[in-house]
Amino acid sequence: MSQQVPPTQEANRYSISEFVKRTAQQDRGQGTFELEHERLLEINLNGMVWTKTGSMVSYLGNIKYEREGMLEHGIGNFFKKALSGEGAQLTKAVGQGKLYLADSGKKVTVLALNGESLFVNGNDVLAFETSLTYKITMMRKVSAMLAGGLFNLRFEGRGLLAITTHYDPITLRVTPQVPVFTDPNATVAWSGNLTPEFRTDVSLKTFLGRGSGESLQMMFRGDGFVVIQPYEEVYFQNSGE
Repeated sequence: MSQQVPPTQEANRYSISEFVKRTAQQDRGQGTFELEHERLLEINLNGMVWTKTGSMVSYLGNIKYEREGMLEHGIGNFFKKALSGEGAQLTKAVGQGKLYLADSGKKVTVLALNGESLFVNGNDVLAFETSLTYKITMMRKVSAMLAGGLFNLRFEGRGLLAITTHYDPITLRVTPQVPVFTDPNATVAWSGNLTPEFRTDVSLKTFLGRGSGESLQMMFRGDGFVVIQPYEEVYFQNSGE
């Protein structure tokens, strides 16, 4: 027979004060971007930062939100958004305080760029410092094959960038001798010196339902890396509503 826990011990273990103590916010001294835990990003804001629209879950202090200006990131990015209906929906957080961001419970990873460049799937960008610049790049060759999500952002400069993944990210090394093939819906990021090519594997077997189901792949070759997630994310076209 299992030993019964005395009511007083059970009451103490599950008391409100114990819950508040166990889940209390902690300052870890990690700097501007701080992982409160693996699915929640704390930003110690003193100025301005770019965030994914809709990602704010809480804030403390004097912080205001401002919409992204039409030409704030250059006329090239503006026309790409206008023509495609796609692009990262960004909001500026301005002021001083603590800002907490999350994205549907996805895991958060913070990266410090020190002059490198990095491509990130637009849906996987959570926040970045204003010292980083970005450009929208479109995957035109496959825009008719998959619905939405076919854009990415090329970041460069020096600063912090927070990205999100479903579960733990996996990084694959790309070499001239060994190219890497990925599913576009599972591809999160790749080094800025790589340019993916798209391959289709459409055959009679595919149409008969006997193929692998992976009829479209991204092929990376050269010298760099690709970040994938163990999850095929389904994107939806922005309806403009």
